[in-house]
Amino acid sequence: MTDSTALRLARFCAETRFDDLPDDLVARTTRHILDTVGATLAGSAAAEPRAVLGMLSAERSAGSAPVWGTAERLGMRDAAFANGVAAHALELDDTGGCDHSGAVVLPAALAALSAPGHGDVPVSGRDLITAVVLGYDVGRRVLEACGGYSPHNGQGWHSTATCGTFAAAAAASKLLRLDAMQTMAAFGHAASASGGLWAFIHDASQTKRLHAGRAAEGGLTAALLAGRGISGPSRVFDDVWGGFFNAFAPQSRQPEALLADLGSPWKLMRCSIKPYASCRSNHATIDAVRALMAAHPGLAQRVARIDVRLSPFVMDMCGGRDLSTLSSAQMSMPYAVSLAWVFGDAGLARYLAPARRDARLAAAMSLVHLHADPAMPALEEPTVTITSTGGETVSLQVPLALGAPANPLDDAALQRKFAELAGVALPADGVATLAESLLHLDRLADARALLPLLAGQASLHELLC
Repeated sequence: MTDSTALRLARFCAETRFDDLPDDLVARTTRHILDTVGATLAGSAAAEPRAVLGMLSAERSAGSAPVWGTAERLGMRDAAFANGVAAHALELDDTGGCDHSGAVVLPAALAALSAPGHGDVPVSGRDLITAVVLGYDVGRRVLEACGGYSPHNGQGWHSTATCGTFAAAAAASKLLRLDAMQTMAAFGHAASASGGLWAFIHDASQTKRLHAGRAAEGGLTAALLAGRGISGPSRVFDDVWGGFFNAFAPQSRQPEALLADLGSPWKLMRCSIKPYASCRSNHATIDAVRALMAAHPGLAQRVARIDVRLSPFVMDMCGGRDLSTLSSAQMSMPYAVSLAWVFGDAGLARYLAPARRDARLAAAMSLVHLHADPAMPALEEPTVTITSTGGETVSLQVPLALGAPANPLDDAALQRKFAELAGVALPADGVATLAESLLHLDRLADARALLPLLAGQASLHELLC
């Protein structure tokens, strides 16, 4: 057992300290924390998290963990579930980790701050940052050991749910101060809590929103059980019958990736922050349309057709044209292209029900044509070609969408996004206080001071749908 893969990963988590983290990683982590909190506060006003909260509130006992953006408090596990659903409810949470790491890790981590075992012992902002870094790292490592995003998700698994459970378990274990053996047990429990399918894509069902919440809840529950001495399988990552990779990725598994180069590079550094309220696979296409319109003044008034060459994998995810729900519109590339053409942006307001009924967008979508190219790698960014009414054509492929690590949102844009989203649930002074605390999290003596700052009045707002 001492040589098991799970124990080696658990030991890395248990022994990592804030001082082991490079300065640029700490700075990047605070940006992702800020971004996820903002997305969750806005998401707390959406239909799915409100329904979940209603269900949980109806059967709750007195709880200590806040439901962000509301005045409600629930038990830790229920709060992690509710906040995870809210974090992913508007497709504005970060991506590139397990995939949606922030929506899994932050709800579990902040719920764990309410654990009674902390007593009067502070949980510093540095402790929280370290736990978040480890959550992102473990979740991404599990996905890479499954063979990567395309093979694992291509088999029908939604990696936010399957791999995200381990991300939440790692973060919660760190904040609960579990040792290596306990953290290994948490990983074992998390494996049995893992699940989540892409079946939602065929009818734009709301199940996708639940996946982040279930992963956050499952990972936190795994850590809480391990902390109470419940043993978990030590060989859950090994090549054995019932091992996670054998069961979830039998054809694509690369288990050596789980432990490769631990601590360098840190996986959070590869994650992206979203500027647009849509599936990330639409973002480079939005960028391309906006860039072409900007480079050719007057083109927007002379479009005859827009052709998009994309991979079959992205076509399956984003080729739909159903605008009946928020979730279906956010997955639709034809709609994203039309937004970028007609309005020049794809923010949250453009995806809400009033905007989706705009006749100009229906007309624009009729001129958008998608072409799946079997020769394209699964995650290669699409190429956009615009043909004018005069017959001229211009084309562009944006290799790095805005928000990617090598093409990041600047600080001002990130803070504007946070203010807009957090403002759905908090007053202006509350938004400013919370942003200041999150951006200087490494200076916070006790991260539990964040919890009252998350309370708001999202329930007073019209449901976002």
